[in-house]
Amino acid sequence: MYSPIESQQGFNFKPELPTSSSYYRLLKKLRRQVGHAIRDYKMIEEGDKVMVCISGGKDSYTLLDILLNFKRVAPVNFDVIAVNLDQKQPGFPEDVLPAYLEANNIPYYILEKDTYSITKRLTPEGKTYCAVCSRLRRGSLYGFAQEIGATKVALGHHRDDIIATFFLNLFHGGSLKAMPPKLLSSDKKNILIRPLAYVEEKDIIKYAEMRKFPIIPCNLCGSQENLQRAMLNNMLREWDKEYPKRLHSIFGALQNVSPSQLADRDLFDFEKLDEEREFDLKDPEEMKKRLDVVNLGFAAE
Repeated sequence: MYSPIESQQGFNFKPELPTSSSYYRLLKKLRRQVGHAIRDYKMIEEGDKVMVCISGGKDSYTLLDILLNFKRVAPVNFDVIAVNLDQKQPGFPEDVLPAYLEANNIPYYILEKDTYSITKRLTPEGKTYCAVCSRLRRGSLYGFAQEIGATKVALGHHRDDIIATFFLNLFHGGSLKAMPPKLLSSDKKNILIRPLAYVEEKDIIKYAEMRKFPIIPCNLCGSQENLQRAMLNNMLREWDKEYPKRLHSIFGALQNVSPSQLADRDLFDFEKLDEEREFDLKDPEEMKKRLDVVNLGFAAE
């Protein structure tokens, strides 16, 4: 485990940036979307210490980059610290992330824990590693957040991840749920935030290419074929090509839920509807006669 590394001048995140107008248009779009998500869900407040979970993938690099950008200009003061969990995967390039973080004067920790071997051992033959891997990873990172006094844990899931999770649960889990932009962990000790909740994956891909992030591929689950999430992601990409507004509409639906129009009896009290019904009848006796006729009709059938 490394201690946080910081430049002698203190925090001084000033990376070498692209100069094209297309880059600045995209940066402006991402900053606007992340800013709206932070505002809408009150993700970051004055004095927060935000632990950014960075894997070496395009999403977490983009998240870290945008949050550091916000740190320089935001009206509230907050700290950002990058944390990577080195899961001891064979062939993992351990020098890439420290080199990038040190070159950009970003405080960081590398948390070393062999979850790779545990995941391989606990996953039944023929099953994917995702469930075990993510559970072990979450436990390690959330516990470490408590150790360093982080008030928020920032995750790199974007809009398309949220939609894909919704369909995974719909198709395979029998439930209507996704990834919320903000969540209290199950042990109630960590607030998890997803500042990229409004950001499309295709924009993150463009941004990562423009910024030339040193991407580290995931060889643990990425090597397994026919992952359900990968198949859903392909479906979403095809939809986005054919129907450009469809994913926007789906995400909007996740923000516009009508419990009374679904069928969850725990979420909506259907039994109370009879009590809440209001009558506006001039002649109650006449209405009673009509109901008697209707009841007789049902009895005849």
